[in-house]
Amino acid sequence: MRRKNIVVLTGAGISAESGIPTFRDANGLWEGHDVMEVASIEGWYKNPVLVQEFYNLRRKNALSAKANVAHHALVELESAYQVSVITQNVDLLHEQAGSSHIIHLHGRLDQAKSSVDDRLVYPVIGDEIKMGDLCEKGSQLRPNIVWFGEAVPAIEDAAALVSEADILIIIGTSLQVYPAAGLKEFAPNHCQIFLIDKKIANHAALRNVQCFEEAATVAVPKLVEQLLG
Repeated sequence: MRRKNIVVLTGAGISAESGIPTFRDANGLWEGHDVMEVASIEGWYKNPVLVQEFYNLRRKNALSAKANVAHHALVELESAYQVSVITQNVDLLHEQAGSSHIIHLHGRLDQAKSSVDDRLVYPVIGDEIKMGDLCEKGSQLRPNIVWFGEAVPAIEDAAALVSEADILIIIGTSLQVYPAAGLKEFAPNHCQIFLIDKKIANHAALRNVQCFEEAATVAVPKLVEQLLG
């Protein structure tokens, strides 16, 4: 018998419980900055020094964070299922916990890339990319992060995974940021869908979705136990 496919889509809520600040608060600010100043391609062109400093701080914060019980519980599913994690998060907490198949939709904090050629990607040595650090083509290195105004290269691979899922588990995301928020629509008719988030808006619109309005560290271990039961 083939193993059932579980696809897990994670957002900021799962990392928040490891002490990584969520993407933005209610007024659209990210730690005091307008989101578009620090998380858009226009922001980079306008003030690369500010953006570089902002992500250097994010990287330092992420490097000190530890995977939590929700990350570790997802790894346990691999004992009985084929499991793929699609994450909107740019930290490496899923890797740290030991998940074996991970797609980073929005890039990775531990990588730098050329600002003129997306194919040139390098590991970040230490916790900083400095202004003056150049790629082999002589252009400034930038965080390997997908910003507003940029394409999401991994979205097609992610959609293909969801289209073959028997079970889809969505954790810690408001389902507001596209194209990631649209991935749920690729799930086949037979797919069981679970949504775990502290605040779930518009329950009524989420037909055929089993909702757990709880923290990831509370709900994920319980769901994993249920699925392995």
